[in-house]
Amino acid sequence: DGRYAVCMLDRNGLRPSRWVTTRQGYFVVASEAGVTEEKPEDVLAKGRVGPGQILVVDTEKGELLHTEDIDKRLKEGQPYRKWLGDRGKRIGSRFKSSSDSRQLPDANTLKIAQKRFQLTLEEREQVLRPLAENGQEATGSMGDDTPMAVLSTKTRSLYDYFRQQFAQVTNPPIDPLREAVVMSLETCVGRELGMFYETPEHADRAILTSPVLSHYKFETLQGLSQSEYGSEYLSLHYDGALGLEQAIKNLCLKAELAVKDKKVLLMLSDTGLEKGQHTIHALMATGAVHHHLMKQGLRCDANLIIETATVRDTHHFAALIGFGATAVYPYLAMDVIESQVNAGGILTDVETALKNYLKGINKGLMKIMSKMGISTIASYRGAQLFEAVGIHSDVADLCFCGVTSRIQGATFSDFEADQKKLVKNAWLDRKPIEPGGMHKYVHGQEYHAFNPDVVTALHQAVRSGEMSDYRVYANLVQDRPVAAIRDLFVLRSDLESIDISKVQPIEEILPRFDSAGMSLGALSPEAHEAIATAMNRLGGRSNSGEGGEDPVRFGTEKVSKIKQVASGRFGVTPHYLVNAEVLQIKVAQGAKPGEGGQLPGGKVNTLIARLRFSVPGVTLISPPPHHDIYSIEDLAQLIFDLKQVNPKALVSVKLVSEPGVGTIASGVAKAYADLITISGYDGGTAASPTTSIRYAGSPWELGVSEAHQALRSNDLRDKVRLQVDGGLKGGLDVVKAAILGGESFGFGTIPMIALGCKYLRICHLNNCATGVATQHEQLREENFHGGAENVMNFFRFVAEESREWMAVLGVSRLEDLVGRTDLLEVLEGHTAKQKGLDLSSILVNDGIPAEKPHFCTQETNDPYDKAELAEDMVKAILPAIENKRGGAFSYEVKNYHRSIGARLSGEIARRYGNQGMADQPVTLNLQGTAGQSFGVWNAGGLNMTLDGDANDYVGKGMAGGKLVIRPPKGSVFKSQDAAIVGNTCLYGATGGELFAAGRAGERFGVRNSGAHAIVEGAGDHCCEYMTGGVITVLGSTGCNFGAGMTGGFAYVLDMENCFFDRINSELIELDRISDESTEAYRDHLFSLIEVHVRETGSAWGKEICDDFARYVGKFWLVTPKAASLDSLLSNTRSRPE
Repeated sequence: DGRYAVCMLDRNGLRPSRWVTTRQGYFVVASEAGVTEEKPEDVLAKGRVGPGQILVVDTEKGELLHTEDIDKRLKEGQPYRKWLGDRGKRIGSRFKSSSDSRQLPDANTLKIAQKRFQLTLEEREQVLRPLAENGQEATGSMGDDTPMAVLSTKTRSLYDYFRQQFAQVTNPPIDPLREAVVMSLETCVGRELGMFYETPEHADRAILTSPVLSHYKFETLQGLSQSEYGSEYLSLHYDGALGLEQAIKNLCLKAELAVKDKKVLLMLSDTGLEKGQHTIHALMATGAVHHHLMKQGLRCDANLIIETATVRDTHHFAALIGFGATAVYPYLAMDVIESQVNAGGILTDVETALKNYLKGINKGLMKIMSKMGISTIASYRGAQLFEAVGIHSDVADLCFCGVTSRIQGATFSDFEADQKKLVKNAWLDRKPIEPGGMHKYVHGQEYHAFNPDVVTALHQAVRSGEMSDYRVYANLVQDRPVAAIRDLFVLRSDLESIDISKVQPIEEILPRFDSAGMSLGALSPEAHEAIATAMNRLGGRSNSGEGGEDPVRFGTEKVSKIKQVASGRFGVTPHYLVNAEVLQIKVAQGAKPGEGGQLPGGKVNTLIARLRFSVPGVTLISPPPHHDIYSIEDLAQLIFDLKQVNPKALVSVKLVSEPGVGTIASGVAKAYADLITISGYDGGTAASPTTSIRYAGSPWELGVSEAHQALRSNDLRDKVRLQVDGGLKGGLDVVKAAILGGESFGFGTIPMIALGCKYLRICHLNNCATGVATQHEQLREENFHGGAENVMNFFRFVAEESREWMAVLGVSRLEDLVGRTDLLEVLEGHTAKQKGLDLSSILVNDGIPAEKPHFCTQETNDPYDKAELAEDMVKAILPAIENKRGGAFSYEVKNYHRSIGARLSGEIARRYGNQGMADQPVTLNLQGTAGQSFGVWNAGGLNMTLDGDANDYVGKGMAGGKLVIRPPKGSVFKSQDAAIVGNTCLYGATGGELFAAGRAGERFGVRNSGAHAIVEGAGDHCCEYMTGGVITVLGSTGCNFGAGMTGGFAYVLDMENCFFDRINSELIELDRISDESTEAYRDHLFSLIEVHVRETGSAWGKEICDDFARYVGKFWLVTPKAASLDSLLSNTRSRPE
């Protein structure tokens, strides 16, 4: 009605919102500070909207209402607490042992069930046992080198046809490890009544802590009141003569009738196996019933409870819930776990094993939800956040209506044929339980692209340097069973070939090859340096990965020309950034998109810890999101930051193939990236949960084709280079990738194999038998025999093979292949499922005019913002930097002046390193409101004082120098009550000092690895994943303080005595500093506040200093549990560069 103006922020605090009230009665709220200009004396208050908070302006009464005002009004509306107390039912976590509540099937019945529902020996060992023993999923390494389910000649689970979707760029994933406080698996059972009226009956809900049911909870649901929670048992078994499609339709009708009969709990069950009986797969049944009830307008009247033998790992549960299941009872998985405990195969008791299993599944569900940035299971349920790869539209329309399915594939007949095999084999005594072989190669089981024959042939080729040996390897790859979509494409044979002498030489092809991002830490120093040396000698580029790089390699042939900037920001300093030809923002990784990089603690030795500014022996898991990329605009800001600190470098953005990646790539191009990498699901990893390796990401053939077409249709193709990455094996792959749109090509696993890797999949254990992927000194010394020449041989072979295929096609230059899909023909395939594929969408150009560019023609994709103020600063100050004489300079700034100081820091770091001018600093005295990224990548030798405000990302990645931000003279508000800087300040900082006379936003000090800072209040998630430095907060904080904090320490003033309830206590502990044993910390704190007062003129800081004896008792010292108070302070004072 126009009365209320409302501003509300999401629960995670991902978007910034700043507000100002003025003496003239204006209230201004905007995404940034400095949108309007007011005189300092006219500003009455400044603040921000926090996570989940709301601001309302009542224009009729002239009132400003805050969150607590709104909450008070809402709470008084109805007696909600009484309703919930009287009618709500919380089903507790009590866990009865098997002897009390469930009967374990006999051994033969259990064996039949395992064969019928494809529970393999590998799953028992690699999925169920780790979950039952440790309460978390197994960690694996390398990538998924098996065929996608639709391409396989084996009978594969229906779950294998679905790939998890994930957030990249346009919205962020969530960190489920360190920000679990914003996530919930709580599940409500019961009818959902209308949201536009309120009655006591709305509280008729049975509440579960998780949708994953123990036997006790499953029985409890069945025993609920029939009047409110009436249940109907719907068997998924059917007579094979009926046919699968008709059986599903019959099931949907039964479900409809049951709901119309007032049944609330529909129990879909595949228990009670009988010989020869067929079964609707639980996933098909769930999706079909869910959609049928929606179409009939009945879905909110019922809940789908799935009792099934098909689920084992977290992906299986996520798929069922994602397609509509309310809750899932995994009876066969629990039976097998219990039998394994009884047989001694699982080293714990039954009750503990089952509890651990449920705990591990719950953690995995949160991880999968977090990939899409979803906080609650209620939001995930029915959201269908999957891509169906290889499922025919007939199946999708009935069972998975609306799911993305781009290439058709398996029909109902195909799935029935699979089922007949399983039914037949299940009751044949001579048929054992299948061994598996999905993760690790097992002879006679699923095909693996990196099987022992392929690896051995490649070793022979790179060691001999003979093209004839390479051809043996290449033939093994080319003659393999269909293992990738590109294997169904063949080069046309009816074209006029040219003599190979007319094809460009390998020296012009080799610069198009990069080694993919593999960190020093994942790889041994010897392997990492050998790859870099090889690529530099060839004229290509190696990629540092996300672990930083030893500065002694800068300027030598061991330098990595591509420097990666990943979410953990490990080792990212201004000196690191200026020593790059390409700066790659790793948004996602093919083997585990939506998750951060992982380095086990056993591989974090002294060298790795020093380069990553971390602590030896501590496992490092990067956050799933970049905390400075929550939107495409944020990505544009990070690209701008990088181009400011190193204007000579190209900026690359690494994405992973998924539906819609073309739209994302177009946005990335508009954000002024110079290169875009599209990775396939089959990329490698040094450590990852095995379910992530198997179930996330799409083939690069789909992604690069979509990206190429989208860039062309949006007139952006000439502005960016497109790179393909993931599972590339040789020259034929390069040629096909180019035809689909790629201009350059990344290789990750192959260079490792060229150095001696035997593909044993033990990278995460630090026991690599060839010294390639270990930090174990003895293994490296004794077993690493690879050299740069081996890697160089491989890339020369690939370039030469590419030339041969180009000659066959009659093409003389590789760039002339780009986008030429007319050079490919589609093979029919060998199996019924392969023959059902429709790959035309990969090859068509959607009517895009032929004259539009097919490849990049611009050297760089320059931003619209020319950073004129930064260039003026460089012109004026560069002589002082070059002569190393320092000096003071003054400027006025506005909120559109972004990344202030980055250009100067880049010039300093390029000449002198991170701290080279610290003794002769340049000082900038600034007035106004600074835009995003004030002081980003700040180098030692640059000090900036700002009288005014700053926005998000202050001091991001700073390595040295000093940033001072204080209210302008004449301000009348109290600094400790006013917001002065935005969100995500000091993200990835490794050194330097920050003094801010005011409050900060969310995630202050996230991933701080060495900076010292004082602020007068902070929002949620302060000091998250901090590994070094000192943070002092002279005021209140939000929730989840210190989550993941393993280094450094913090002082927090707790005036309201509520800080203890706001910490994440998993890794930190609290101490007071008012007794004799902590005198050194007390003195240190006082000296810090004294400096803060001197730098900022803070009246609040002065009050604390003047009455320190009273205030000191209200401070908490926050330290990592693993740290020693005796050494923590001295270690922080003697921090390295």
